[in-house]
Amino acid sequence: MSDRAVRIEQQGGPEVLRIESVQVGDPGPGEIRIRHHACGLNYIDIYHRSGVYPLTLPTGLGMEGAGIVEAVGEDVTHLRVGDRAAYASNPIGAYASARVMPARCVVKLPDFLSFEQGAAMMLKGMTVQYLLRRTLPQAGLQPGDHVLFHAAAGGVGLIACQWAKALGLQLIGTAGSDAKCRLALDHGAAFAINYATENVAERVREITGGQGVKVVYDSVGASTWEGSLASLRPFGLMVSFGNASGVVPPVPLTALAAKGLYLTRPSLFTHLSSQAVTQEIAGELFKVVESGAVRIEVENRYPFDEVQRAHREMEARTTTGSSVLLI
Repeated sequence: MSDRAVRIEQQGGPEVLRIESVQVGDPGPGEIRIRHHACGLNYIDIYHRSGVYPLTLPTGLGMEGAGIVEAVGEDVTHLRVGDRAAYASNPIGAYASARVMPARCVVKLPDFLSFEQGAAMMLKGMTVQYLLRRTLPQAGLQPGDHVLFHAAAGGVGLIACQWAKALGLQLIGTAGSDAKCRLALDHGAAFAINYATENVAERVREITGGQGVKVVYDSVGASTWEGSLASLRPFGLMVSFGNASGVVPPVPLTALAAKGLYLTRPSLFTHLSSQAVTQEIAGELFKVVESGAVRIEVENRYPFDEVQRAHREMEARTTTGSSVLLI
């Protein structure tokens, strides 16, 4: 059976993305074959394509999808043929009409979610879960606490705004325009800072009465690093989980000493090391979406053949919210 998949022979700009015919085989032990209805588009895909994260070439791209389970290998007990399913996981290769992949990474998609929502929410929503629920400052987070969340109008950010509000947190979101700041506020951010016109650390001090925040969640990287550290209170936690503006340069440990700061660089895929933990994280995500506290909105839909345009628009940061490729 011939299917289609996005492949790259070398890392570079969007022009390296090519759609090719591929043969999708049968799943082996511990694997499934899934036929996608939609695939998620995420900034990590740009890191993979561009070379920020080196890959063994040639390779596919994409880490998120939703569709129907077509075949199940031996030793797979939590999924059956015909199940609606979704995932966000290694190995990469989600930009495809169908693929074989490890079953431990895949969960059943509840009926109240569409395939597009499933493809748009798994990586972003599970990222927010491990950040707000598992990556916490030393004293934890309680209702009323301030947290700083960069790129608050992006796909991860808009989910974080809503989830933080549901937890009673005062999320201070940053974005690069007044329109994006309004979007963050509309989704539950308590405050929004336009980093193009305002000094983030100064505004954080104003908002928090000079104290600073307990934790900063930063996926932007190089351009926000200094402001993030300056926004933290003593013994605060700096969480660096992305590099949209470039990789953070080497950091001397003495940069943390003045305020006794903590620093971590977590990854979703470290958390998704087993089927049980994957199901636990996804289950909490599904529950908060079903409650209505978090809405999954697909803002940008691209035909599969327009994957290059999708990457150009994501990289230019002209998109807001979540984006998917339609199969």
